[in-house]
Amino acid sequence: MPSKSAGIIAYRKRQELELLLVHPGGPFWRNKDLGAWSIPKGEYADAEDPEAAARREFAEELGLELSESLTTLGQVRQRGGKLVTAFAAELDLDVRGIRSNTFEMEWPPRSGERQTFPEVDRAEWFPLDVAREKINAGQRPLLDRLEKLVAGE
Repeated sequence: MPSKSAGIIAYRKRQELELLLVHPGGPFWRNKDLGAWSIPKGEYADAEDPEAAARREFAEELGLELSESLTTLGQVRQRGGKLVTAFAAELDLDVRGIRSNTFEMEWPPRSGERQTFPEVDRAEWFPLDVAREKINAGQRPLLDRLEKLVAGE
């Protein structure tokens, strides 16, 4: 059974449509850019409501509780098999104030030393065309759905 994640695509309308993406923290992602970014998301259990999980993960990765209503964007399957359920919310926030939760891992490998890293090391607003390049390829269909949703508003 594939793992399941739920997340939120925050968007704002400026001169053009902009999307909020997050970059994973930790040493494996430090020098990766194109294809490494993601919507704020995280895994959830079968019994958990995907929207509640998406709200929880947004808060954990950015340090902000969302009260905005969400619009369902559906589900996509990433290359590794993970199913991602996404929601959209129109909002504007200052990414300089994000506070991500952390994780601990052995680093450097086989050193016996444990280090703590932020789950998300940064968040940025990107125009839609740039977001398509930055985001994990498996999540790109969500951007297409969001673009159609916003065009239909």
